[in-house]
Amino acid sequence: MAENKITLEMVKHVARLAHLELSDVEQERLRADMDQMLAYVDKLNELDTSNVPPTAQVGEAGTPMRPDGVTNPPAQEAMLANAPAAERGYFKVPKIIE
Repeated sequence: MAENKITLEMVKHVARLAHLELSDVEQERLRADMDQMLAYVDKLNELDTSNVPPTAQVGEAGTPMRPDGVTNPPAQEAMLANAPAAERGYFKVPKIIE
């Protein structure tokens, strides 16, 4: 069996930093999960990527854009219809600063 790369002390340290209280069972489960993650990364590191060009992302670059335009212009009466209080075309709210 392979040696554990993650120790219980490491798990306890990270839990302390994250202000987490973990039981002994949870600590051991997290240690095992983290070990599996690192083993997977090690497996990925074995792949030959010498012929793969460096990339910043795997999908299409950028976000699809659409024209910026108002499709639902505000209707003042409709917006204020459900307001608890309105005055001169605005929402009326209680004063909070003296």
